[in-house]
Amino acid sequence: MARLSSTLHADALNALPSWARQANQSATYPRMFVQVAERHGLSRAQILASAGLPETLLDDPAGRLSLQAIWQILDAILTLGCPTTLAFEAGLSMPLTAHGSLGYALMCANTPRQAINILERFWHLRGRGFVLTVEQSGSELFFEVSVEAALPPTLRDVQLNAILTSMYQAMQFMMAMQRSDDEIWLQGTEPDGFDRWREQLPTVRFSMPRAGISLQGDLSVLDQPLPTANPEALAQALGQCERESAMMADDSDIVRRIRAAMTPDSHGYPTPEQLAATLHLTPRTFRRRLQEQGQSYQQLLEEARRRDSCRLLMQPELEIRQVGELLGYTDPANFTRAFKGWTGRTPSQWRQAQQP
Repeated sequence: MARLSSTLHADALNALPSWARQANQSATYPRMFVQVAERHGLSRAQILASAGLPETLLDDPAGRLSLQAIWQILDAILTLGCPTTLAFEAGLSMPLTAHGSLGYALMCANTPRQAINILERFWHLRGRGFVLTVEQSGSELFFEVSVEAALPPTLRDVQLNAILTSMYQAMQFMMAMQRSDDEIWLQGTEPDGFDRWREQLPTVRFSMPRAGISLQGDLSVLDQPLPTANPEALAQALGQCERESAMMADDSDIVRRIRAAMTPDSHGYPTPEQLAATLHLTPRTFRRRLQEQGQSYQQLLEEARRRDSCRLLMQPELEIRQVGELLGYTDPANFTRAFKGWTGRTPSQWRQAQQP
């Protein structure tokens, strides 16, 4: 296996927000990554030593780790030469029950739509470090997953690829049907060796401005009864989710709230002052709270522009110049430059590639 240089340097670790150092994350996910790495010839002891972590860290299946430790483990796996396609292997190896009480609640929900509501409500139990946004537009339902902390691109992409692969597999299990129009959108480029996993997934689009799952076509299936529905077990699972949520440190959710509010109107995106007023904060406190979470207004603005550029370019009635203006780019050249930086393509090239 070819080794990569570590992407998670000391400076990157020091820059992580304080909530990333709290040991409140399930050991299930890093254990799964380690198990996949073992199939590729690495050992648990080798991985944890490379990550600078105790050899016994993963011994307790019910143990809790910090996000920092999880990212160190994943970085060590990649540094030791495991291919980045381990993300798809890990995601496809993860049964719905691997997600603990949340997984059981999803399985026992009455309908897929109720399961989506539960996922949004308790995402933080299993998805801390990542933000889930669900939006419906006509006959499309899009599940966007974005990163809360600044991570090296390779580490970010591997985690997002695993999360979305696991999510889609869970959707297929719950709805017990194949949907030919569904897509998985990934921000990174297509990794070597992906062909091995292509047939087990829907259409996968790489180099996209945002990462997520697109369910298209007839969405009436969302209101059909689930074959695994169990009201009594659902009540028990939801009660456990509530208890786990109460036990977790109540970290500031300011980044999530800002992301939700960062939508353009006819005047563009809200300014820092407008966002501060929405959150009932002074502009100074607003900036400080963002800094405490390792974020800035400009970072979240660029993230929103990247997210919305894709949605707007999918509307053929909008000229590319108009899309740029809606995103706040008065000069079309600046929009083209920014979009190419996000996707490796110009807006016109990207739009053409989406056509059937």
